[in-house]
Amino acid sequence: MKKSIYAMALGAFGIITTEFGVIGVLPNLAQVFHVSLEKAGWLLSAFALTVAVSSPFITALTTNVNRKLLMSLVLAVFVVSNILSAFAPNFTVLMIARVLPAFLHPLFWNLSLAAAFKESGSKAVSVVMSGVSIATVMGVPITTYAAEFFSNWQASFFLASFVSLIAFLGLVLYVPSMPAARKAAGDSQLYVLKSPLLWLNLVSTILMLAGMFSSYGYLAAYMEKVTHMNGTQISVMLLLFGGMGVLGNWLTGRALSKNVMLTTRVFFTALILVQILAYLFGGLFVPMVILLSLWGAIHTGGFLIGNIRTTRSVPHSALEFVNSLLTSCYNIGISLGAMLGGLVIARYGVHYVVWMSVGLLAVNLGLSFITFGKKHQHTAPAAAMEKEPIMMHA
Repeated sequence: MKKSIYAMALGAFGIITTEFGVIGVLPNLAQVFHVSLEKAGWLLSAFALTVAVSSPFITALTTNVNRKLLMSLVLAVFVVSNILSAFAPNFTVLMIARVLPAFLHPLFWNLSLAAAFKESGSKAVSVVMSGVSIATVMGVPITTYAAEFFSNWQASFFLASFVSLIAFLGLVLYVPSMPAARKAAGDSQLYVLKSPLLWLNLVSTILMLAGMFSSYGYLAAYMEKVTHMNGTQISVMLLLFGGMGVLGNWLTGRALSKNVMLTTRVFFTALILVQILAYLFGGLFVPMVILLSLWGAIHTGGFLIGNIRTTRSVPHSALEFVNSLLTSCYNIGISLGAMLGGLVIARYGVHYVVWMSVGLLAVNLGLSFITFGKKHQHTAPAAAMEKEPIMMHA
């Protein structure tokens, strides 16, 4: 695998650390800024909603710009936004500092995943997506631990800024120039919107991410209030959760290469079961450690499932466009999940938040049995179906 693929995985690590790193310190931020936990949850959901809205437009507006330059710009903005977040004097300023980089966030996903898929297919996508898993392993728990160790919430944002800086340097050093393809691609990409299979996969992705994040978005609060863990224990559990996520991402990638739909259904079923068990045994420390390990191993594979399931039948000429739609769906799902989880917490308490996730995932499991004949698959112009080499030049 080329160094450029691993460099883009490092970039994914940087932006995911920023997007999700706030999960571990939500209880702290709610306390410091004197807001409710569900309102603090908007630091995650507003970020995701901004990404969802901006994704198709920001990609379309930058079709003629060098891809490496764009990805480098994204990471530079994330460095600055985390510093601004650390110095936020109130919740409103913190929210603004979080939302501004979200407008550029989709560029990195759309471009890096399309470039990886063109280079080496699902194997390269799995490597880039491993940045998500590793961010869960190191990014989220380390930013949480930084806040705990220094007894200061600002430390988590300073660390996230440093992570994005390292990712920026890796991208600059190891990713060769990727000039934008000089062709009129707009007309050749929209045909994929005629596919009912694509729309089914996009809706399924929204519901899947909503199901995942309606509970995961409040996992730190769940461990604090239900399992009665302290800050250090929560950091260790998040590290365990993410560590198992790396293993889960690798296993999911192997399983997807053999049978996409079977892997998808097993994922939904397993995530439903582990959260039901977390509800039943949430108050017991040792059982929750075991369940969090299983939860982490299952959870992270959802990102890879959503990407491979949606893009496997999409021609290379439409990958950036479809990835922009997919990025929107990811973040609509994250925002929806955080919002619905917050509503459950406000009405019933954090212990019941897993039932929102269970319900959404159960609906998704049912949708996975809807199939379409060949005539409903993507019907592309002949030229669009040709395999395109990735435009990477030293």
